[in-house]
Amino acid sequence: MKLENFVRLMTGHFDNREQFEAMQKAGKEFPYAEHVNTVCNNKIKNLPNDFNGLFVVEESYYETNGKRHASPHLFLFTESEDGVLLSSYEIPKGEDKNTFSYASMHKVEYTDLKKSEKFTPALYREKNGIWEGGSTSQFSPVMKLILWERFSDTCLEVSESMEMNGKKTFGYDEPILYNRV
Repeated sequence: MKLENFVRLMTGHFDNREQFEAMQKAGKEFPYAEHVNTVCNNKIKNLPNDFNGLFVVEESYYETNGKRHASPHLFLFTESEDGVLLSSYEIPKGEDKNTFSYASMHKVEYTDLKKSEKFTPALYREKNGIWEGGSTSQFSPVMKLILWERFSDTCLEVSESMEMNGKKTFGYDEPILYNRV
């Protein structure tokens, strides 16, 4: 039940238009961002009979200075004793890593899916209907990804940053606040 409640909150189409417009008015540089999160178990063939996870295609789009950048991901959400665990998977072979989306995703064999070796699974815990969690992944000796998220009925709050040799190369000082579209 925890898993279904969590995934229900974070699936759908979201954007940060409200936050983006407020930042523009304040003269701050901030991206316009969209998240489209879709459960995709129906596109995965031969899931084990006792499989109790939900695969989700996350389509993230960021626009700054008129340039749009896509950042798609394939995640697996599973229920754990402590909450809900997010594991990252490689984009399936044969798919374009730059344009991968739920709509473009071909059917794929479960056994062909590869868990990301670099991503440290993120654990989310629920408190009063709000899910919160994240992880820190050491992609290489000098590259680190820091992820923290909070999901509620009203908002997805996402803070992620990439550091190279201890210096931020991607990310923003404030979390991106996504509202359901």
